[in-house]
Parts: sequence; structure tokens; C-alpha cells
Amino acid sequence: MCVKKLDKMFDDVVKYASKGAVKMTKIRVINGPNLNLLGVREPGIYGTQTLDELEKRLKNEASNYGIELDFFQSNHEGAIIDSIHEAFKSGYKGLIINPGAFTHYSYAIRDAISAVKIPCIEVHISNTNAREDFRNHSIIAPVCIGQINGLGMDSYSAALFALNRKIKADAIRYA
Repeated sequence: MCVKKLDKMFDDVVKYASKGAVKMTKIRVINGPNLNLLGVREPGIYGTQTLDELEKRLKNEASNYGIELDFFQSNHEGAIIDSIHEAFKSGYKGLIINPGAFTHYSYAIRDAISAVKIPCIEVHISNTNAREDFRNHSIIAPVCIGQINGLGMDSYSAALFALNRKIKADAIRYA
């Protein structure tokens, strides 16, 4: 019953938002090192879809939720941290992050996520637990509300779905 009311209320907000009456919920999708090479980098592991194709697909999915996405990709740790801080200062309601190799050793990215207190979901295209041993541990996951991996590009879609639900539930709880 509560979920149906929540969905109805959300549908109404989307209608008003599409008319410009309500600000859209904003989520930032952050991709780390080497993800700019999607489509050519190890297609047997990461698939053939490019980062641009993934972004277009996610934007379309997000519009169905009444969410505005923006995207950031960098091969540099400091730039990723700056993007996290900027999302906080600009009032973003959520983060989806694929930190790439930074997953396993970047305490600085971990601390940035922890500091801003924005709900964040860590994603990975491949099943990191089924790969090399060093990929089995995430420094980032403990400060995220969840981690999704191994679903290919659908890992991002699953994160968007889950983060949308979390944001809606928090809006009701704190209203």
C-alpha cells in the first residue's frame, strides 16, 4: 500500500517537473580510470558498448524516473574527488560511481564520498569477485549504500533504479 502511494506521488511530481514546475532530482554518474575506453577495452569483459552509448541509455532511463543525470569521467583521482565535492555543493541527491582501479586503494575517494553524505552506489561492469584476487576488495563500498557488479552495463541501470527508490523513500520519510 505504501509503495503504491509512493509511486502515485512520484508520478505526480514527474508530471509537474516535466512542465517545469518542479526541479528535477539530480544524480551524478562518475566513471574512473579507463572507462573512457569502453567499447574497445577488453570487450570480452566490458562489452562493446561505448561510454557515450551508456550515457545516452541511462539518460533515457532516468527521464522515466523524473531524474536528471549528469556524467563525469576522469582518469585522475583528484578530478574525481572534485566532482564529488561539486555534486554536494550543487545539491545533487545521489551518486553512482564506478571508480575503476581506484576501487581497491583510493582512500581519498572513499573519504570524499563519506564526507559529503550523498547516497552513493558503487557499480562495476564485470563481476569483480570472479576476477583477480586484488579486485575482490573495495575500499569504496563501506561508505556506499550499496554495490552492484557483474551485470554488464545493466549494473548502472540497477543502481539508477535502486538510488531512485532510496531518494523517493527519503523524501517521504523527511517530508
